[in-house]
Amino acid sequence: MRHDMAFANADFIPGGKDYPARWASRAAAFRAALGPRARLGLRYGEAERNWFDLFTPEEQPRGVVVFVHGGYWLRFGPRDFSHLAAGALARGWACAMPAYSLAPAARIGAITAEIARALAAIGAACAGPLALAGHSAGGHLVARMGAADLDLPAELVPRIARIVPVSPLSDLRPLIETSMNADLRLDAAEAAAESPALLPPRPGIRVHVWVGGAERPAFLDQARRLGNAWACPVTVEKGRHHFDVIEGLEAAAAPLTAALIG
Repeated sequence: MRHDMAFANADFIPGGKDYPARWASRAAAFRAALGPRARLGLRYGEAERNWFDLFTPEEQPRGVVVFVHGGYWLRFGPRDFSHLAAGALARGWACAMPAYSLAPAARIGAITAEIARALAAIGAACAGPLALAGHSAGGHLVARMGAADLDLPAELVPRIARIVPVSPLSDLRPLIETSMNADLRLDAAEAAAESPALLPPRPGIRVHVWVGGAERPAFLDQARRLGNAWACPVTVEKGRHHFDVIEGLEAAAAPLTAALIG
């Protein structure tokens, strides 16, 4: 398909195919080390993958970071990325990581609705501000939470302190012409309705887009499209590619963590 190469990542990253196994190993070790401060499988809905994991710091949390995983809405789960909660916990924030139904079992609009329900459940379970981060397809999903058309509980919206889409997919129309669309089943109407770059942001929402400087040109373009559409800052992190750009979330002092929670 015309845009397959544009959105391929592993083929253009040295050792790219090894990253998923490394993520899963680091995530499992992180959960094991956290012990009872890792609360796993909390439900937010009836579908099989309607659950979230919640990691808490030793002290009373200052707020909660919500991290939404990527994988083109087709693969992975939050337990491949548990270790990315480390930076937030070190800063005294809790971190929630929701699962969601994957395509082709669910279309992207339905996945967006699931994340909205997850966010409401996380907000009910955790006090204080919420800071949303997501990577790739997860970047799309957290950006959707910042779009004005999405219905969220009125009491939840003022608690959203910051949204940081990392390497987000913000304009879904090119994905129609990729082979993965056999499973995504995007058509022109859904692609437009689910593209944050084509939607107005919520008034007053604070968004900071993050992308790696060594990413595929399509992802640099997707990040800049969202930044331009929403008039928000875009940080291009030098030397980072699509798979290592999220590593800053592991460190309390990393610029990515600072962009998310200050």
